Amino acid sequence: MKELLPILPRPSRYLGSEWGAVFKDPSTVTVRCALAFPDMYEVGMSYLGQKILSEALNAHPGYWAERVFTPDEEAGAILREHGAPLATLESDTPLADMDVVGFSLTHELCYTNILYMLDLAGIPFRSADREAALPLIVAGGGAAFNAEPVAPFFDAMVIGDGEEAMVQVLAAVDRAKSEGLSKVELLESLTAIPGLYVPSFFKDQGAGTPTPLREGYESVEKAVVDDLDRTPFPTAQTIPFGAIHDRLTMEIARGCTRGCRFCQAGMIYRPVRERSLDGLDAILTNGLAETGYEETSMLSLSTGDFSGLDSLFTRSFDKCAAEQIAISLPSLRVGSLSAPIMERISSIRRTGATIAPEAGSQRMRDVINKGVDEEGLLEHVRLLFNNGWQGVKLYFMIGLPTETDEDLDAILDLCLKVRDAAGRHIKRLQVTAAVSPFVPKPHTPFQWEPQIPLDEIYRRINHLRDIFRPHKRISIKYHEPEMTSLEGVFSRGDRRLAEVVERAYAKGALFSSWKDHLRLEPYREAMAEAGLDWEEYTGSRDPEGPLPWDHLSSGVTKRFLLKERERALGGKITEDCRYGACRNCGVCQFDGRISTLAGQAGDKDIRPRLVFHQRDQESEQPPYNVEKPDLTGKAAHFRIWYEKTGSAAFLSQLELQAVFERAFRRAGLPMTFSAGFHPMPRLSFGKALPVGVESRCEWINVFLREDFGPDEVVERLARTMPRGLTPYRADSLSMGRKQSQAVEEIYELRFPADEALRREQWRAFMAEEHHFIEKKTKKGKPKQVDLRPMVREAVETEDGLTLVLDWREQYMSPLTLCATVMANAGPMDFGLTKTEQRFAPEEDATA
Repeated sequence: MKELLPILPRPSRYLGSEWGAVFKDPSTVTVRCALAFPDMYEVGMSYLGQKILSEALNAHPGYWAERVFTPDEEAGAILREHGAPLATLESDTPLADMDVVGFSLTHELCYTNILYMLDLAGIPFRSADREAALPLIVAGGGAAFNAEPVAPFFDAMVIGDGEEAMVQVLAAVDRAKSEGLSKVELLESLTAIPGLYVPSFFKDQGAGTPTPLREGYESVEKAVVDDLDRTPFPTAQTIPFGAIHDRLTMEIARGCTRGCRFCQAGMIYRPVRERSLDGLDAILTNGLAETGYEETSMLSLSTGDFSGLDSLFTRSFDKCAAEQIAISLPSLRVGSLSAPIMERISSIRRTGATIAPEAGSQRMRDVINKGVDEEGLLEHVRLLFNNGWQGVKLYFMIGLPTETDEDLDAILDLCLKVRDAAGRHIKRLQVTAAVSPFVPKPHTPFQWEPQIPLDEIYRRINHLRDIFRPHKRISIKYHEPEMTSLEGVFSRGDRRLAEVVERAYAKGALFSSWKDHLRLEPYREAMAEAGLDWEEYTGSRDPEGPLPWDHLSSGVTKRFLLKERERALGGKITEDCRYGACRNCGVCQFDGRISTLAGQAGDKDIRPRLVFHQRDQESEQPPYNVEKPDLTGKAAHFRIWYEKTGSAAFLSQLELQAVFERAFRRAGLPMTFSAGFHPMPRLSFGKALPVGVESRCEWINVFLREDFGPDEVVERLARTMPRGLTPYRADSLSMGRKQSQAVEEIYELRFPADEALRREQWRAFMAEEHHFIEKKTKKGKPKQVDLRPMVREAVETEDGLTLVLDWREQYMSPLTLCATVMANAGPMDFGLTKTEQRFAPEEDATA
């Protein structure tokens, strides 16, 4: 794939040369695994699960876990056109040549993307059509708890926590390779690993529960990591060249027993396991030092319920404030943040406030067991507004069991009360209601409930839009109804839907979780061709009947789920068993209880693990003394010269900004920040080098808060740069004078092919007095531009030309200039390297 970088859109998605990427000598490893994420790079690089798996697998010296993501459709077409198979980022190895390809199934709308990736890799879709034992195609993630719609495509699936299970999978593959085992023998060996589901060892029963074909392998229990402090967590994470959530994400806990009855994650990831404060302190300290991130996030299913949240903040705040590092929290339960925590967050950088009441009326909140009351919510938002937040986003669900239009009207009523709680001092107030239609999920008390039809989803959304419209400073956003309906089909689907996935993919269904790509027509046509009924999958289920996921155990018993369903319909609250009475869900094995996860009970201590027995937020907290450090001081100003070669040539100027900022942090070179509401590091670049052009003389200017010798600056920075970015000199600059740009640049132009034609084109161009082309101004008007004065010299060399480009009068991208002169040349037809920059005589900064 890498040979196609010059023509791939957004080539930085495919470089694999980020800081923190893992490289090993293939001759020293015995098992190679591709961790495949079925979405684009910027989505997949936001996913913490892949980073945790990479850490666990690459810690073994004999295993090498690389990454691969879904190319966009334009990139996929280019791969097909050139006969290039989909390959890993790090080593550019085709997926078909790997030992294991492991997909992360984070949601149900990625299923056609899986087939797209297998197709681009030249790997047959169905396990039954793959005779060879390797590559072993496996999957894991939350959506694997109902594996059946995609079960025929996978040789094995990991149900539950993956970091220990995947290491055992690779060990089994290692043995299979050394002993020459067949595919069936390998799959049989996998059944001994906790959490491993081999779909081919179960017979499809349509809408019923698949029946086992191997004695002693009648069901699959989820894999459980019982103590997070004993498992590796990635601190030296791979730093993406752009991601949706681009920050140091710390998993502070796993699991939740708050008991929201719609929430699948809260059921399947029990029990709650909190990391220790000492462990988290080490993760934060080492993670910031090794990544250089400017933001960190404390992640769990219910971060506000972390028993030591105030203590964690007390330990973390000063580290972050000292380097203008923002602390981000996910959507929080009402009342879960103390006033001191809010005060401290607001003093660094406010990253947004989101609250999830889920329903507008108290009746509905009791039905879903949200445990939130209106007064508590209003008090929570008053604290936010008093600490400087200007806006609040409230998450709601519609279509929940027993919902009426009165419950919809209560959403507006609650938003108005939140708005009015702000007070007149909030000048840019905005309250946003983010509305998502309910999708019944397996392994939850609502798994038997129907999903409301698509037309009813639209009616309820339109009702909300109508009643919101007259009001100022409140707005509504909603999740796509078509996307919700499609998710509803696959979330409780069975193995018959595998044919639908194949047919929909053949009809062009891709990236169905992207609003601008979603089309229901391919899926509806595929359902009809397969003889299946859409409403059968979104409709209600018999509480006494078999379900397609009954053979996959999350540890939570059906009896518990039915009891919770009964309590929901009666509007009864069930308290959090972390801090209240145990409701015997079936997962834990302490105090004489017997876990339903019997296969692991002897090896695991499956119980809640908390930092404190009660949340420390509920105790009296003294006010913090918030002192903001001064980060605006200037002690030194440097121009740092660096080379930009190899894969780094495909990084844009915008991507370089983040690369350098984080490299300075990793190097311990304290940057100066601007003043104001959103401080930024004082960095500046020279003219933007076009993507794909190499350079041996790029520069960046930086102000530092401490003075260093130029050699030390280069030495520190060189140790922290990604491949292809090589600092080699630092020049001291004045502290105030604006630094000028180069007036001339020297480039080496290379011709891999058609050399005679290219030389003749340049000779003809240099013989001209003028060479006009038409460009459009920023306002879209045509403008005549003379290229000839921009090329002062073109000296022929053995490999091509040496160009002296003159930017005194005007500037043009040298890549565009060369492509224009060589009229029929594409990006793969020539290479360009900047070798020198020349400045005006008043600034002696030639490189």
